[in-house]
Amino acid sequence: MKSSRRRFLELAAGAAMLPTLAAVAAAQAYPLRPVRIVVPLAPGGATDIIARLLGQWLAERLGQPFVVENRSGGGGNIGTEAVVRADADGYTLLLVSPPNAINATLYEKLNFNFIRDIAPIAGIIRPPLVMTVNPSVPAKTVPEFIAYAKANPGKVNMASAGIGSGNHVTGELFKMLTGVQMVHVPYRGGGPALADLVAGQVQVMFGSMVSMIGYVQSGALRPLAVTSAVRSDALPGIPAVAEFVPGYEAIDLWGLGAPKNTPTGIIDKLNAEVNDWLSDPKVKTRLADFGGMPVGGSPSDFGRLIAAETEKWAKVIRFAGIKPE
Repeated sequence: MKSSRRRFLELAAGAAMLPTLAAVAAAQAYPLRPVRIVVPLAPGGATDIIARLLGQWLAERLGQPFVVENRSGGGGNIGTEAVVRADADGYTLLLVSPPNAINATLYEKLNFNFIRDIAPIAGIIRPPLVMTVNPSVPAKTVPEFIAYAKANPGKVNMASAGIGSGNHVTGELFKMLTGVQMVHVPYRGGGPALADLVAGQVQVMFGSMVSMIGYVQSGALRPLAVTSAVRSDALPGIPAVAEFVPGYEAIDLWGLGAPKNTPTGIIDKLNAEVNDWLSDPKVKTRLADFGGMPVGGSPSDFGRLIAAETEKWAKVIRFAGIKPE
């Protein structure tokens, strides 16, 4: 009798382990077919470039194509929702970008909850923006700019890539911590905003280092500071805003995510690959063009970063009363 009972328990334990063993086997075999990396923004920007660099690495390492699919619209919400609704099998991934943390508060009615519905895989890079002015602005430092803006209320126009964009909320954080008044001028994209900044139609912009650095080096634009807490190796001679405005920090965040309930084994496998990618010297050199340091770390590390960024921008959006277009 005892023997039969023992045999029954052994069989039950073995049956209970079958799903776990199947999941491990699936993760080891992954991927068996092409994988999509959804970029929820238009092609050609920093998010798209990072996705393609990572996709090439993953394809070479894992033996299947990692195809970048641009699904822009809705400020990044359309592409993000497509990943949220996809099967949680590791074959649809999301290139997480700054709008994901911003949109959680900016849009009152989303069909998803980003933190709940996207499983973090790994952080990629956190580059600062550059606070840049047209040379017609007499200010050459952040304190001089603050004094100039306060002395000329309503005359300083701040360009951005659109309402609720990273440029916009970064500038609103500056306004919140300094008390200066700047007129926000939203454009349909960073390109037109930058063109008008160079032309002198607007006076200041908090822009990505990738887009700004050429104009800065040519003298067409004057950099006042980077938005990280400390100076950037890409522009070592340029101070950080935080040197003059205590507590100021605004850094973009990119990473890789997947639909919730994606098997842990697949998440961990992709996390290891992203970390290996970030440690490659050639990749480090390429990402240095973005002005930020690689992030890496565990999925939970990336999850904490997403939560912190979401909370931070929620405060700024509510303070400024920002509403989507």
